[in-house]
Amino acid sequence: MTDKHSVLKNVFGFDSFRRGQEDIVDRLIAGENTFAVMPTGAGKSLCYQVPALVRDGLTIVVSPLVALMQDQVAALKLSGVAADAINSSVSRDENVAVWQRVVAGEVRLLYMAPERLMTPRMIEALQKRSIALIAIDEVHCMSQWGAAFRPEYDALKNLRWNFPGVPIGAFTATADEVTREDIRAKLFGGQVSEYVAGFDRPNIKLTVKPKDNAKKQLLEFLSDRRGQSGIVYALSRKSVEEIAAHLMTKGHKAVAYHAGLSAAERSAAQEKFMAERGVIVVATIAFGMGIDKPDVRYVFHADLPATLDAYYQEIGRAGRDGAPAEAHMVYGQGDTRMRRRFINDENAGQERARREHKRLDALVAYCETPDCRRQSLLAYFGETAAPCGHCDGCLEPAETLDGTREARLICDTARLTGNRFGAGHLVDVLLGKLNERASELKHDALAVFGAGQARPRSEWQALVRQVTSAGFLIVDAAGFGGLSLTDKGEALLAGDGTFRFKPDRVLKKATRKDRRDIAAAAIKDTDAEGLLYRLKALRLELAAARKVPAYVIFPDRTLIAMAEMKPMTLSEFARVNGVGASKLEQFGQVFVDEIKRSPADAHQGPP
Repeated sequence: MTDKHSVLKNVFGFDSFRRGQEDIVDRLIAGENTFAVMPTGAGKSLCYQVPALVRDGLTIVVSPLVALMQDQVAALKLSGVAADAINSSVSRDENVAVWQRVVAGEVRLLYMAPERLMTPRMIEALQKRSIALIAIDEVHCMSQWGAAFRPEYDALKNLRWNFPGVPIGAFTATADEVTREDIRAKLFGGQVSEYVAGFDRPNIKLTVKPKDNAKKQLLEFLSDRRGQSGIVYALSRKSVEEIAAHLMTKGHKAVAYHAGLSAAERSAAQEKFMAERGVIVVATIAFGMGIDKPDVRYVFHADLPATLDAYYQEIGRAGRDGAPAEAHMVYGQGDTRMRRRFINDENAGQERARREHKRLDALVAYCETPDCRRQSLLAYFGETAAPCGHCDGCLEPAETLDGTREARLICDTARLTGNRFGAGHLVDVLLGKLNERASELKHDALAVFGAGQARPRSEWQALVRQVTSAGFLIVDAAGFGGLSLTDKGEALLAGDGTFRFKPDRVLKKATRKDRRDIAAAAIKDTDAEGLLYRLKALRLELAAARKVPAYVIFPDRTLIAMAEMKPMTLSEFARVNGVGASKLEQFGQVFVDEIKRSPADAHQGPP
C-alpha cells in the first residue's frame, strides 16, 4: 500500500486535503461503506481516487455520462494514473483492449456507466478480479432519475450482494433527506458511514423574479455583465436554440448545448466555454455535470428547474472560485403547469409521481417566499440559518400583508385534521367543500369547516405554500405529502409569532433596478492577469493536441496559482498547488518557459 499523503502530493500535486476529504478517504481506505454529500467544487472525485491508489486491486467507478468519465480518465492519465473506461463511445475492439489491460492488472481505476456494469456477464467477469473499491459518482441519479428512466441505476442496489466485503463509496453534491434515505436503504441496506457537508454557498446571491418576457429579462440581467462567463438554463432544446441565437444577435458570445446536438458540437461548445472569456452557455440540464470552471459568475434560469435539488446543483456551478456569483431565476405559473405535466407523463408509478409533485411544491414555495431565500433553500436540506442579508428577499423586501389570522387558520386546520393531509384537502375544508372524503372523516363537523369562504381557492393555495415555506408547516415528502405542524406552527397557534405574506396577484412586469458590479476577478495584479491569459492560451494548445478538454491539463485554480507565484524553475513549479509528478514531467518546462517570457515577446492575446 502507498501512503495517502504521498498519493495526494506526488500524483495530484496537493499538500493537504480540503475540509471533509481526509475523513472520507480514511473510511474508504479502512474498507467502510461511505456516503458523502459535498457541495460542487469540494473535491469529491479525490475522495475515491486517493483510496483507489492506496488500496490494492481494481477500483470500479460508476459514472452517469460518457463525457464525464472520458474527462476524468483523461485527467487521471495526465497525472500518471492507470485509468480507463469501457463505454459506448468507442468501438468494441477498443473496449476489448481495455478489458485485456484490466485482466493483466494494468488498470487501477475502471470507469463504466451502470448499464455497462450491471450486466450478468460483466458482473461475473469482475467477480474474478481483485476489487479494491466501488465508487458511485452522482449517486443521487439512483433515486431521482427513477427506475423507468435508467433501470440499471436501480440495479446498483445489488452491488453489495455481488461484491461482498468490497467497500462502496457513494458521492453527490445534492440530496435531500428523502433522497439520502432512499440511497441508504437501497445501496447500503442502511449500513453506511455518512458525511454531509453544509449546503450553504454564501457567495451566491439568490434572486427569483416574476416571469414576464424571459428573453428581455435575460438581456436586462446581462446588460452590465458583459465579459463574464455564465450559464443560462432553459427547459427545451427549442428554447435553448432560440435564446442562444437571440443573445448572439445582441452581441453576446453565446453557444447552445443540448442532447440533440452531435457529440462534436457539444464538445466544441463546452471547449469554447471553458477556454474563452465571457462565453455564455445556453443549455438544458444536459450541460453541467462534472464541469470544472471556477469563474462562472452567474446561472440564469429562464425556466423553472425540476426540483430544489436540481436547482441547487445547477446554481452550484457558479462561483466555485469563492468570488461573488449570482443565481437568477424568472418564474411563472405556466412553468409549474409544464413541470406537473412532465411528472404525469413520466409514467414511473404513483409513488414516484407523488414524491416528485411534492418536490415541485417545495420549489414553488421557495419561489414564492417573501422572506430570506437562503433560509428557505437551506431549510429544505434540513439546515437552519439566520437571514443572509444578500438575497432578493433580504435586499428587496416584497410588498407583504399581515396574514397571521389566515396562517393560524391553516395551522389549526392541519392540527384538527390530524397533521396528515395535503394542501388540497386543507383548502377543501377551509372552503367548506362538501364531498365524500370530508363526510367520511367527519371533517365537515370541524369548527374550521367553511371558515375560509371569504377567499378564493387560488389565494388559499398560495397562502398554504407560503405558510409552509415560512416554516409553520412541514411536508412529509417521504410519505403521502401530508402537512404537519412544526414547533414554530404550534407557537403561532399559541399566540406567539406573526406571519406576513406576498399577495397572490397577477404577475406584473419586473422593473429594472440598479445593480452593483460583482468583484469577479480572481487576480487583481494586472501583470498576473495578463500572464493568466497566456497560460490559458498555452493550455488550450496542449489540450487541442491531446484532444482533451482544457481543464484536464490544469484547472483554472492551478493556472491562477502559477500566474500569482510565477515559478521560474521546475522545483518552484512543483510547489504549485495541483501539479503532480506526472504533470510536472509532461508540462513543467513548457509552462515555466511561458512564465519566463516577457509580455512583449508573447504572441498570444487573451483567449
